Amino acid sequence: MIKKLSLVMTLCAFAFCSFAQQLNTPQPSTTQEVKQNFGLSKIELSYSRPGMKGRKIFGDLVPYGKVWRTGANSATTLTFGDDVTIGGKKIPAGKYGLLTIPNAGEWTVIITKQTDVTSPAAYKQDQDVVRVTAKPVNLGFPVETFSILFGDVTANSCNLQIIWDDIVVAVPITTDVDTKVTAQIKELMEKDNRPYFAAAMYYMDNGKDLNQALAWLEKATAQNPDAFYMFYQKARVLAKLGKKQEALAVSKKSIELAQAAKNDDYVALNMKLQNELK
Repeated sequence: MIKKLSLVMTLCAFAFCSFAQQLNTPQPSTTQEVKQNFGLSKIELSYSRPGMKGRKIFGDLVPYGKVWRTGANSATTLTFGDDVTIGGKKIPAGKYGLLTIPNAGEWTVIITKQTDVTSPAAYKQDQDVVRVTAKPVNLGFPVETFSILFGDVTANSCNLQIIWDDIVVAVPITTDVDTKVTAQIKELMEKDNRPYFAAAMYYMDNGKDLNQALAWLEKATAQNPDAFYMFYQKARVLAKLGKKQEALAVSKKSIELAQAAKNDDYVALNMKLQNELK
């Protein structure tokens, strides 16, 4: 009888444990993965997001003067799809760890070869790729959930922004786009299917040779005589070159084509351009 009772209790305990192991609850500090298109590639970020939960954060939960994994749970990592520059240091494409040392008036932000640091004891300074200092800026309001994001994104620069409690810390990141795009243009212009319009837009948007951009747009519009959007961009280049009358004439052509295509947006863009030229 005792053996049977013991067996029943064991089976019940096993059934209870099996049931308990299936319980699924939310992460206390949720994991977030961010993919940001940047330059000709992208940056991937993986980190965990603790909440304030009524706690004092900096100088308490996150001590001053100590290495912080910059998140919770697992290590925070950054993967650069292309070479980038941070703090004047060129960093080859690849995966890196992101660590910080917060202080009241200044933070140290560390890009490290270590991608598994979850405690200060595991950090090895000789694995640093670059260290930069950044001043925390007061937001004037609290942010409950720890956040890392990419702000002020342009073709070749962005800011890595670390936000929690009432502060934000920003670290500039840059990449060399122009050298690569210029090389692409040079190579593609020697082939049959030449990207005249795309090349012209790149030159115009990045302050390069406008006369060359105009020459490419001449060829692009000759190949695409109904492309109202190409004529609009050609009018813009002419305007930038100070050729107002030519710009007005091309803009009127763009309006005619846009109206035929029933595209009110480009009609409005051209009307605005023409008002600016008067």
